[in-house]
Amino acid sequence: MDSVGVAAAAPDAGPGPAWQTKCPWGAPSTTSISCSLADVMSEQLAKELQLEEENAAFPEVVAAAEGPFITGENIDTSSDLMLAQMLQMEFDREYDAQLRREEKKINGDSKVSISFENYRKVHPYDSDSSEDEVDWQDTRHDPYRADKPTTTPRRGFIGKGKDITTKHDEVVCGRKNTARMENFAPEFQVGDGIGMDLKLSNQVFNALKQHAYSEERRSARLHEKKEHSTAEKAVDPKTRLLLYKMVNSGMLETITGCISTGKESVVFHAYGGNATEDKVIPPECAIKVFKTTLNEFKNRDKYIKDDYRFKDRFSKLNPRKIIRMWAEKEMHNLTRMQNAGIPCPQVVILKKHVLVMSFIGQDQVPAPKLKDVTLSSEDMKKAYYQILNMMQQLYRECNLVHADLSEYNMLWHDGKVWLIDVSQSVEPTHPHGLEFLFRDCRNVSQFFQKGGVAEALNERELFNAVSGLNITADNEVDFQAEIEALEKMNEDHVQNHGKKLSTFSSDGDPPIYDE
Repeated sequence: MDSVGVAAAAPDAGPGPAWQTKCPWGAPSTTSISCSLADVMSEQLAKELQLEEENAAFPEVVAAAEGPFITGENIDTSSDLMLAQMLQMEFDREYDAQLRREEKKINGDSKVSISFENYRKVHPYDSDSSEDEVDWQDTRHDPYRADKPTTTPRRGFIGKGKDITTKHDEVVCGRKNTARMENFAPEFQVGDGIGMDLKLSNQVFNALKQHAYSEERRSARLHEKKEHSTAEKAVDPKTRLLLYKMVNSGMLETITGCISTGKESVVFHAYGGNATEDKVIPPECAIKVFKTTLNEFKNRDKYIKDDYRFKDRFSKLNPRKIIRMWAEKEMHNLTRMQNAGIPCPQVVILKKHVLVMSFIGQDQVPAPKLKDVTLSSEDMKKAYYQILNMMQQLYRECNLVHADLSEYNMLWHDGKVWLIDVSQSVEPTHPHGLEFLFRDCRNVSQFFQKGGVAEALNERELFNAVSGLNITADNEVDFQAEIEALEKMNEDHVQNHGKKLSTFSSDGDPPIYDE
């Protein structure tokens, strides 16, 4: 007899003495449940034990995976298709339960969790909802398209007699056009035309298609303009990346904000960073970002295309190159002025269309423009003679004409005048250089004459004093005519000899005016 049988037969022994069975000091008798070897080897028992272990380890996961188990007792399994569906569904449930266990094991108590939802199986046959409850609009199936595409015969129609339908049928074409609206851009709202059984004619569909295409192109142009051009008090992503690199490299410590906007550029204030061996970074810097759009200042080319320094590189077909050349031109002009000792911003570095200079001002407050500051008569007279000397230095030593000199481009700081915005400055041999100089002289003379400076020369006298040319004309018309004649003579010389004149003929060096 095996051990199981002995354990099962032990309780059937005859009765014994009471002290022998109920001794309080004796060891308690253990009772074992009788079971056969066939029960121990049963798969059902093993499955129940496995479920108990899983419930103990993952109580929530297993509970979510439980469901009505389909067996042959309540479902007819005579059909091979039904049997295959039952087995597949059971396999899918086990697979989903395994995925949930993996999620529980990997995620744990982490706040950031991963999900295997995309890898779980779909149970098309394990649903209480009937097939009629599924809305066909929620599917990708086109109700107006046959389940099996049928080829259109060469004769161009289907059916016979009264049931004939051609490919140009109004109803068929209308429904197809309604379905084709789903291919429009997502931004173009087409509505639920299919649900309303809307039928669009070819004319209406073509008009909507053209309108959607036009809107898409317009949106793309606006997006491209926003991404590739600077706007008022803003920079595009490429410019922002250049500024980030300057800050990350340690050249700039921080960029505080915008201090000035104009037709050609936007100026930001920044604090300087660590100085290098070959470059000194001022404590406060001005970042001049040239606008990469020519919408506001389209006449830049006349200042740069005839400048011999940039004439070979000028390309009107590429506006972005013009912007970079414009920034490079200001850097070279500022360098010339700085070498001549003219008060102007100090160039730090040039990166494409971003020019970093020293800041004229203090504590993020820029120096006021000459038109905004109120000066005494002595300071006004001092400023006039200083500007006169700077114009002569700019013409003689730097070989430049400011070309946009006015009270708007002159700053008053530390008791003296500073010149800014010299990107449009040209050399006197420019085809319009003398015209630009005469315009500068007119602006300076009018400003200081209105300011009460009695010693201020008129524009013709100031032109002769700066340029050293002795142009004698009684009126302004004849004066400008002689200027144009000199420019024409210089232009002819350049075309005939291939080089510019060293200087215009004059009666000697221009007089130096001093206070």
